[in-house]
Amino acid sequence: MKRVVLSLIAAASLASVAAPAFAQGPRASDWQPLSQRQDNIERRIDEGERSGQLTRREARSLHEQFRDLLRLEDRYRRDGLNRRERADLERRYDALSSRVRFDKHNDNYRR
Repeated sequence: MKRVVLSLIAAASLASVAAPAFAQGPRASDWQPLSQRQDNIERRIDEGERSGQLTRREARSLHEQFRDLLRLEDRYRRDGLNRRERADLERRYDALSSRVRFDKHNDNYRR
């Protein structure tokens, strides 16, 4: 019985210390340069296509969205990337990354 109580106390104290760390959101050290995010997304699409996790249609659609995003970034960079444009790109890369994750883990497989 004493062992169970001590385990519960240890778990509660660990949770009280760890919970605020998770509630803080992304840390500055989690930030990735746009070029690294692009490489990661493109790699994930290619791997999904090779492994069969993505159908050809899904992969083609993701590649098109990725190219559109690269074109938008080029347009933004012509006159210098400002804070609003960078935030827009980050939001769009997040959305594309989520789409890649969703498409790779849905029940559509290339046969």
